[in-house]
Amino acid sequence: MLYAAVVVVVLVLFGLLEVALRRALPDERWGRLARWRHPWRGPIGRALDAIANGRVLGAILEPLPELEMRSDITDVVYVSYVVPAERLLPLVPPGLELQRLGPDGRYALFSFLTYRHGHFGFALLGPLRRLMPSPVQTNWRIHVRDPRTRYEGITFLTNAIDDTTMALGARLISEGMPMHVLSRARIEREGSGRMHVVLDPGRGSAPDAELTLAPCATPKTSAAFDACWPTFRAFLAYAVPQNRAMSSQPRKHRVSRQEIHIPIALDACEPLEGTVVSRAAAEIAGDAPAICFRVPAVAFRFKHEAHDPM
Repeated sequence: MLYAAVVVVVLVLFGLLEVALRRALPDERWGRLARWRHPWRGPIGRALDAIANGRVLGAILEPLPELEMRSDITDVVYVSYVVPAERLLPLVPPGLELQRLGPDGRYALFSFLTYRHGHFGFALLGPLRRLMPSPVQTNWRIHVRDPRTRYEGITFLTNAIDDTTMALGARLISEGMPMHVLSRARIEREGSGRMHVVLDPGRGSAPDAELTLAPCATPKTSAAFDACWPTFRAFLAYAVPQNRAMSSQPRKHRVSRQEIHIPIALDACEPLEGTVVSRAAAEIAGDAPAICFRVPAVAFRFKHEAHDPM
């Protein structure tokens, strides 16, 4: 009887705390508090939704140290949009500022990249990392700056991966990875260099996209693009580096930095052109044209997470 009473009291306290945290941290359209919906329906899907959307469990797990992770990534396909800065301002986390581009800071860059992991896992596994899976992941991001420290990086609007376990782990433990689950993901490259990329959320909350792209000399650019960079290479020098992901926790009065090492040579970037169809991207970028390119392979390393006061 005493044991049962203790369990009931713990569950009631857990529920009350969950309600309080949900009021303090309501759902948002993008970012860490965007509502998770797994592609699976039924009891399993609902259970995963409850775990992923829970505020208490996330609060318990987030303080855990994030260990170094590595992956041998292949076929990174970038899709970028130069858009009026005002479209992206509502997506900037509190305490950070948007990196503006062009005359009078009129524009800003939104991009998403999709790639196949190569045995994504903890660095401490050493050669055993080859036993880890190689899922497809997509990262949707904008470029931001911490006005206090002047650190620059990107902030993720959403992420998705076609592996439920990895998605749930990243969402609960990492403050900067608003991870969701893809029902189906595909990256295919033909011998001619033609690329086919599919991001299918199914009935879940992951972003959607379907890309059919082919190699080209230089992608066609827009007036907005030309106002920001004199050449395609100058654009690459800005868009490619992703050595820091940033997010903020206003209730903790801090900005989090995930320090990452992704060494990509600009000469390795292969321009692409073709069709990009995405409801999620159109919601953010409107009718801005897409600028695309591919990176054949790169070694990814997540080094550590650090925090700065807001």
